[in-house]
Amino acid sequence: MSKKQHSAAEDIVTVDNKTLQRFKDRGYNEDVLPKTADKRNMNKKNYFTLWMGAVHNIPNYTAVGGFLFLGLSPINVILAIIISSIVVSAFMVYNGRAGSKYGIPFAMQLRSTYGVVGSKLPGFLRGCIAAIAWFGLQTYTGALALVILLGKLWPGFLDLGGDFSFFGIDMPGLIAFSLLWVVNVLIALGGGGSLNKFTAVLNPLIYLVFGGMTIWAINVAGGIGNILSYTATGSEVVNHPAMIGYLIIISSIIAVWAAPGSSVSDFTQNATSTKDQAIGQTASLVVAYLIFAFSSVFILIGGSLHFGVQEWNVLNIVNKWDSLPAIIIAVLVLLMTTISTNSTSNIIPAAYQLSALFPKKINYKRGVWIASIIGFLIMPWKLMENPDSIFIFLNTIGALLGPVAGVMLAQYYIVDKQQIDLDALYMEKGKNQEKNPYKGINIEAYIATIVALVASLIGQFVPALSLMSDLSWFIGAGLGFGLYALLKLRKTNTREEK
Repeated sequence: MSKKQHSAAEDIVTVDNKTLQRFKDRGYNEDVLPKTADKRNMNKKNYFTLWMGAVHNIPNYTAVGGFLFLGLSPINVILAIIISSIVVSAFMVYNGRAGSKYGIPFAMQLRSTYGVVGSKLPGFLRGCIAAIAWFGLQTYTGALALVILLGKLWPGFLDLGGDFSFFGIDMPGLIAFSLLWVVNVLIALGGGGSLNKFTAVLNPLIYLVFGGMTIWAINVAGGIGNILSYTATGSEVVNHPAMIGYLIIISSIIAVWAAPGSSVSDFTQNATSTKDQAIGQTASLVVAYLIFAFSSVFILIGGSLHFGVQEWNVLNIVNKWDSLPAIIIAVLVLLMTTISTNSTSNIIPAAYQLSALFPKKINYKRGVWIASIIGFLIMPWKLMENPDSIFIFLNTIGALLGPVAGVMLAQYYIVDKQQIDLDALYMEKGKNQEKNPYKGINIEAYIATIVALVASLIGQFVPALSLMSDLSWFIGAGLGFGLYALLKLRKTNTREEK
């Protein structure tokens, strides 16, 4: 193995061809091997455009509507979102350092934390269950926007199929879902290169469209003052103290990034340097959320004032516009952001994880097909017929990823001290690995994860502790990090005493 120096404080570790071949001979496929220097092709610009579309999507706009019911003023909601972007970017950058330094994907970083056997469960939950479920749900959410678009262009489209129903979805919905599914699959099959090109096109469109929508909202609301002085009304409003409201918003936003943040090494493994991914991701998330913070609050409140109804679904606001060209452009960009989110946060991580779980039978492209087909077969429109059960399920998966992230960070920074033995990590199967630090199951990691998970979920079952569920990611990640570090420190001290 060799090191490529970028500065006195910055370096990446690359493997030579001999080492890479040795890993291949041990049965590891191309998708989980460390990335060589020639494949590290993502620079600051690529990372800057990477997450832009993942911020400006339909569910995120709807979430902001919920934030306005926390009893905070619009300006406080905006500030809380901006602060959240700094927290999210720090999480993404620091958890992505193992990937950018060693060129390893999430599956192998997870193995370095939980052990070869122990990594399978958290990897399956993040890369398969959560990712595939969210892929289906995001595709269906995008399909709802596509139905609006096609209905505006061809009103007869909404009447296709008459009373036809395919397990609860009508013909227009099924056509829209299938079309969007195909586009998502094609983008994912193209991998990082295809995604880079897609986000490069999407990035300027986001500035233009959401900037234009924000200007429209300010005009129809009668000025910025009217928007910032707006107060949400209704029985749904919960008047939290300002500090609690801020923490709930920050926790909610970082929970959205719990899955992509845990598996961010799937993207940082391609970094030309750790510095590039750090600068690029920070700029991407902070700039994206800066725009999003103002545009989401202004558009939702401006639209509500203009149409005289508290409307927190951005699609409903767009659908009420009089201008067909404006509707077409806005919906197309919202569709593109949904596709970008699905690629970066769902389908690509799912494909990599399937490849890691079954390295001899599944490569990245087969993983894309398998994950996509399952995402269709679970019929997400059926899941959304009972929103309480599906979101309890997904929130449970998300709550698990907070502890997982905390344990991963503690392993890399506290236990490993940012040093990973690649030869031990890519161990030879069938050989005695008694002294290999990554063998079997890391019991301490599982103990810390389970305890932190229980703590982050307890508020769902004990009403008096409901605030703990509202702050579940912080509690799970913080407790997972601290407890795991203490368990490892105690184990090290015990060995030294012996």
